[in-house]
Amino acid sequence: MPDSTLHITVKPKAPRNEAVRGAEGVTVRVTAAPAEGAANAAVIETLAKALGVPKSRLAITAGATGRLKRVAVRGIAQEELDVRLERLPAG
Repeated sequence: MPDSTLHITVKPKAPRNEAVRGAEGVTVRVTAAPAEGAANAAVIETLAKALGVPKSRLAITAGATGRLKRVAVRGIAQEELDVRLERLPAG
C-alpha cells in the first residue's frame, strides 16, 4: 500500500475543530490545549474526518511538541491525498 506525507500547521485552543487549506498549506485548528497530547489526539481525529480515512491510518511522525507537524498517511497515494486536500475548505 502506498503511503503519503502531509505537512500541517496546528492552531490549538481554536473556537472549533477544522482542517482548512490556505496559501501556507494545510492548517488544522483544534479546541484542545497543547497539554498531555490532547491537541495531537484532536489533530489526528480532525484530520481523519476531513480526509475521510480511519484515524488508525494517520501518525504524527515529526513535530509532536510543536505547531509544525509532519503526518504520515498510510494506504493513500500522494496523488489521492492531494485531491482530498483540494476539497478542504479555504481558510
